[in-house]
Parts: sequence; C-alpha cells; structure tokens
Amino acid sequence: MSDTTRETIVGIVKERYGAIAEGKVFGACCGGTASEKLAIGVGYDTTDLAAIPDEANLGLGCGAPVAHLALRPGETVVDLGSGAGLDAFLAARVVGPEGQVIGVDMTPAMLKKARENAARGGYAQVEFREGRLEALPVADSSVDAVMSNCVINLVPDKATVFAEIARILRPGGRLAISDIVLEAALPEAVVVDVYAYVGCISGAVLRDDYLAMLAKAGFDRVEIIKDIDYLAAAGDTLDDPVADALRRNGLAPADIAGKVRSITFRAFKR
Repeated sequence: MSDTTRETIVGIVKERYGAIAEGKVFGACCGGTASEKLAIGVGYDTTDLAAIPDEANLGLGCGAPVAHLALRPGETVVDLGSGAGLDAFLAARVVGPEGQVIGVDMTPAMLKKARENAARGGYAQVEFREGRLEALPVADSSVDAVMSNCVINLVPDKATVFAEIARILRPGGRLAISDIVLEAALPEAVVVDVYAYVGCISGAVLRDDYLAMLAKAGFDRVEIIKDIDYLAAAGDTLDDPVADALRRNGLAPADIAGKVRSITFRAFKR
C-alpha cells in the first residue's frame, strides 16, 4: 500500500468518525445505532455502562479490553483510539485519583466530545491527547498498561502501532486489546471498498499476520481471552458502511460469514 493510499484511508476514517462524534451519522467501527445492545454483546457489564456518561458509549467497540488489564490504583494507562471516552472512564474508576488515564485520538470532534464527557463526569485524572497511533504523543517507558478497542484494524501501518506501544510501556508492561482479525481472506470487492474499511472489515488482517507483528514488536505471553464471530455478535446492529459495501458489490453477509473474528487478547512487553 502506497503512502498516498494510506493517507487517503486515514483521511476518510477521520472524516467518518468526526461525523459520528458530531451526531451527523450513527454507527462506525463495529457498531450500529443500538450502542448499548452491542456493548453488552461484546462484553460490557450493564453496571459499568450505567456508571459512565451516557454519551461516552457510541457503539464503536468490538470487545471490552479494560476488564482484562488487571489495573491497580495509581497506575498509568493509555487508551489508543479513545473515541468518546468509554474505556478511559472505566479505567479511571480503577486507577483512582492517584492514577492517570491518557486517551489518544486523531479526530478533533471526537476529542472535544471526550473532553466534555470527562468534565461532565468529573474525571480529573483523564486526559485526552490528539495524535496518530503510529506516533503516540506519550513519553518512552512511561506507562504501565495500554488498551485499545476496535481501532488498530483501521490503521494501515499496524506494525508501527505495536512498536509504538512497546516504546511507551515500561519493562514488563502489559496490553489488552480488542480488535478485528480475519480467519480467511475476504472477497476482493470487499478488500478494496473503502467503506468496508471504515466499518472495520477490509482493514483487518489475517490472525497469524496480526500476532506475528505483535511478537516482532517485543510482546510475549499472548493470551486470547475472547474470540467471537463478529458478524454474529453484531447481528442487526451490523454497521451501515459494511452492509452497504456488501450490497454495492452484490454480496451478502453470508459471503464473509466465519471469516471475521472479534478477539480480545492480553500480552506483556518482553
């Protein structure tokens, strides 16, 4: 993939998520309009969802990674692609006022929404920074844990993202990530459809390739905690860009059934 193509994709993703933050469109990566239904389907607890600002849950996740980080009071955690703040606020409840949560997102409108939610919820220990996942605005070896929820699949250069995670983690630091991976190659018409990309489908890579990039970046003790069929979990909340991309190319969900997985995993920096 050329640098020009990569930046075009990044621009489209940024535009789409900005529109979601501003309420101009509904649903994006891994979700539709039924955000609470989807959140529960991918692993969130209703008690947790009730404890955070309502507007923090936009139905954009494919898992619930924060529960698997085993966070402790006083720790520092980074949320990659923090969106409106859902996982950042859940982490803040655990690390407490002496801890710190740093959300990183590239979309100004989403950052604005997250900061408003933080102010509304009184999360003084949560900070949202603008930045790309390929060049995190976080110091070397400065954090205890990193999480991300259905975002890395949207980044064309995934290997660099994993290298950046390794850079900012302290030795022995850990990550918990929920993301989309593929069990088998998708139809070519879906692979080249940019709207399937913003819907978290065509930007995904084969599971073995994904985990190989993670290992090369310096992570081991990889544990797959949850592995579910994404399309089955999404059900009637299947994101509009994905459904539209399939219809536009004369395909149906059955044509990609069983190929798209939502995984949540944990790993440690060597």
